[in-house]
Amino acid sequence: MSSPVALRAHFPVLETTAYLNAGTCGPLPAAALQAGADSALAAAEEGRSTAYYERLVEARDGLRARYAERLGAAAPEDVAITSSTSEGMARVLTGLDLRSGDEIVTADDEHPGLLGPLSAARRLRGITVKVVPLRVIDQHIGRRTKLVACSHVHWATGELAPEGLANRPAGVPLLLDGAQGAGAVPVDVGTLRCDFYAAAGQKWLCGPIGLGMLWISPAWQERLMAHMPTYPHLADPSAGLDARPWPDARAHDAFATSAEALIAGRASHDVLADAGWDSVMSRAAGLASDLAGELADRGHTVAPRGHTTLVSWRSDDPAEMVERCARHRVIVRSFPGLPWVRASVGAWNDRGDIDRLLAALGQS
Repeated sequence: MSSPVALRAHFPVLETTAYLNAGTCGPLPAAALQAGADSALAAAEEGRSTAYYERLVEARDGLRARYAERLGAAAPEDVAITSSTSEGMARVLTGLDLRSGDEIVTADDEHPGLLGPLSAARRLRGITVKVVPLRVIDQHIGRRTKLVACSHVHWATGELAPEGLANRPAGVPLLLDGAQGAGAVPVDVGTLRCDFYAAAGQKWLCGPIGLGMLWISPAWQERLMAHMPTYPHLADPSAGLDARPWPDARAHDAFATSAEALIAGRASHDVLADAGWDSVMSRAAGLASDLAGELADRGHTVAPRGHTTLVSWRSDDPAEMVERCARHRVIVRSFPGLPWVRASVGAWNDRGDIDRLLAALGQS
């Protein structure tokens, strides 16, 4: 298990910048850059033939197993390797047998990665979408509800989905947007009692853009339609028109992911794993809690949040505040149409990063 100082040394951006934006993209460790570059160089020198695809399959299987561990999945085959959290959620919403009159309950201010597919389902299939506050979403499940779809950790505030969702009525599936969950806070899909959990590889797992994961409960794997299965989705591609998709989550893998992305994603994961996942998550949440307290002490209105890695505070001009921080090489973000500025605090951050942010906020 490496120390916080040793973990921080893996991320070149931290040499010059207080990087507090893992909720968008985590800092990329040097080991991931090197691993991806080595794969690309081998492909350039050897060509991309059998050996390349053998490396790709090995890396995909290895990454699938690692992602399954992060989610508490019983088997790697219960997890699809997607391109993003958004793709995973879209695959669920298009794969379910949703019909006119069915109701989906979701929370207000959800990420467009969920709202976009919900809007399309409402327009194309005639479903009803009920929007309620996240903190009481479990209280709005009715007889017509065919799906609950919401954040595990809210992307703009760090608020957690209510524990009452685990006790929802039998037969109502739950889709959780885990973009701010996997790698940031402990995730156990069994404890959450969700049926689908979509998450990202480029955020708190610090991988390259183009990686994500989708856990599908074994109880739903036969019922979730795999639309447009292609070569990697087929259990026996040589069977021609008789070929059928894998009977598990592998039927929902991304259409194509490069060996370079998979190998880099595996290396990023292992940098954090070497630091110890319990330590990584507890340190990040502790630093975030400290930041939230100090912002409140300085008069900032901090958004309601759980014990997570996200801290958001109200600003009259969020975009200007983000630009001001950037001038001081402090990277945070704002949200179109919302009053919040968000800091994403990772185990790779330290007290110096927090102090730099607080100092930047004090500049007029």
